[in-house]
Amino acid sequence: MLVRIRTLHCRCPGTKLDDLSTKLLARQRAVRPRRLVSSQAAAAPQADLIRPDVLSSKPTQTGLPPVSITSPPTTYPPDHVTEYKPVPSLTPARLLNVYFQLSKARLTTLMVLTAMSGVAISPLPATLSVLLGTAAGTALCSASANTINQIIEQPLDAQMPRTRNRPLVRRAISPLHAATFAAVTGIAGPAMLFTLVNPVTAALGFANIILYAGVYTPMKRTSIANTWVGAVVGGIPPLMGWTACGGHFLPTAAHPIQLVAPPAPLDALISPSTLDITSTLVTWVGHASDNPLSGVTLFLLLFSWQFPHFNPLARMVRTAYAQGAYKMLAVTSPHKNTVVSLRHALLLIPICSVLTPISGLTTWMFAATSLVPNAIFVRSAWKFYKTGREKEARNLFHTSLVYLPLIMGLMMVHKEGTDWLESIGIRPSSVKQEDASPIVES
Repeated sequence: MLVRIRTLHCRCPGTKLDDLSTKLLARQRAVRPRRLVSSQAAAAPQADLIRPDVLSSKPTQTGLPPVSITSPPTTYPPDHVTEYKPVPSLTPARLLNVYFQLSKARLTTLMVLTAMSGVAISPLPATLSVLLGTAAGTALCSASANTINQIIEQPLDAQMPRTRNRPLVRRAISPLHAATFAAVTGIAGPAMLFTLVNPVTAALGFANIILYAGVYTPMKRTSIANTWVGAVVGGIPPLMGWTACGGHFLPTAAHPIQLVAPPAPLDALISPSTLDITSTLVTWVGHASDNPLSGVTLFLLLFSWQFPHFNPLARMVRTAYAQGAYKMLAVTSPHKNTVVSLRHALLLIPICSVLTPISGLTTWMFAATSLVPNAIFVRSAWKFYKTGREKEARNLFHTSLVYLPLIMGLMMVHKEGTDWLESIGIRPSSVKQEDASPIVES
């Protein structure tokens, strides 16, 4: 009926139908809120539903009686809002979980595994106490550095969605408690490395705490060079594993750099005849043991791996980094972010195919077998460089997670001086034959 009246109103303006349609429309607008509110708050007291400020005794322009406008009850909190829940008490299980979160358990695990890889790949002997001491000391140093990092960045973590659930942000633990945990682990880690391993490894562990918490963390908001400092932090754990076995990483006259020549036909490219080196700090050997170049190679491998691993991750979360005002290449220069990733993915090829075998860490067969994972890694980094999209960034990040353990596993397979066929009993041991020959002659 309203539609017909409005149609007549349009056709016959100024008639009685005009006044009638205006009154009906006004009544409809006035009654509609009243019906909606009354259905929601039927059980509420009448005094709370009526707003005196909208009641009027004056007649409206349409000639209709005044209408009282009601409002919903003002109870707090509303029914649809979840009530505030206090922070639960710290039981031993919850406290242990908080400590794991403060330590960034996955990052700490990566640090420990890379340190253990340095021990495993080293040709120098290591006792069980050295192995366990290196693992525990590295974990404690990493826990201290990560806790200090979260204490410093607590206000910034509250602004980013991916870090809002950290213990200090959600007040699961007090800053004083976290600082105490950081101090205890920061003292216990280097002390354990000093006691069970050696002073050089302890100094590297303490230096890593300083670099990560004291240099890298504040630099994240001031300079894009923070990524390079963070790569140094990631390259130190395998160097700690190397020094834990007694290896050196600084060349001296007593411990010069040892170069292992490749077999034929590669010896035409790299050999004492093609590279005439007369320095007392560099020498050609048939088999390297305590070689400073080996420790440096492990450091460079993890250092370069950090960029095609972290830069795509920064691309995926660059919005959060921008909210926290972090100076990351993914935020300030997305194209350079892809260039750096590709550059260091390419650098991993000579590190694996030249430095690793020439230092004596592996046989020269590793130079060939490592080309396959390196080619896949470079291909993924190239795609990220060409497009810069999040899809390619995620692909490169996942590739980096597979690349590192695969390369470490290949290094163990091709470890210099290790014959796995002899170890599992497929090939007869040459040592047993040499020991048996004098017995026959006698």
